[in-house]
Amino acid sequence: MAQLLNIEPQISTIKKSIMKKTFLILMTMVMTVANAQEVKQVPMISVSGEGKVKVAPDQVSISVSVETRGNNSAEVKKQNDEKIDAVIKYIKKANIAKEDYQTQRVSLNPQYDYEKKKTTFYATQTINILMKDLNKYDELMEGLVSSGVNSIGNVEFKSSKEELHKSEARKLAMKNAKAKADDFMSATTQKLGNIISVTDNTQAYYPRPMYAAAMEMKSFDGAGAGQTLAIGEIEIIANVSVSYLISN
Repeated sequence: MAQLLNIEPQISTIKKSIMKKTFLILMTMVMTVANAQEVKQVPMISVSGEGKVKVAPDQVSISVSVETRGNNSAEVKKQNDEKIDAVIKYIKKANIAKEDYQTQRVSLNPQYDYEKKKTTFYATQTINILMKDLNKYDELMEGLVSSGVNSIGNVEFKSSKEELHKSEARKLAMKNAKAKADDFMSATTQKLGNIISVTDNTQAYYPRPMYAAAMEMKSFDGAGAGQTLAIGEIEIIANVSVSYLISN
């Protein structure tokens, strides 16, 4: 009994300490909430801006494929390899630098015909080519088709100075956003302040010319090459969201 009586003061002290800490935590939470409620909303305006730079492309990225089909998978794969080998030899002959062409996709897939009750195998190899001399475009396309290419998947026009044009487009986007903000503030007695935040909303986009689709359809019979290419212009676009402070 004596031992139990000696423990009771210690338990009481621990309880008081816990209660004190709990009280301090609760007071801290109450003060934090009170301070948060006292925070005033900062007057601001948010606008979007867009910048466009139109340039004549000096490069073109071409995706070409060789497709073969048949009833024997090994034979289909062999035929496809032989044709793609001829295509690569032509690409080298056309003086395309080795770093400017690359195999993108290789596939061999079966397709079962339930009516005829037989399986047909399809082999496909795709090569992406970056051409830096647009004057040789038609010659290259004709040679690719003649060497075995029977599908043109995509054509994208590009500029070798793309990063420079992107920088210019971003600057134009910021100017456009500033002009919008100034227009809004001109209808008030307040003034536009410093920038609070800038968000880049730019998405990469390259237009696909209609010529690519036409070439893809005609290339199966080898009649799609030798046409004149309408290069036109490409647009390099930048989009931003900008928030400004508003002052009296």
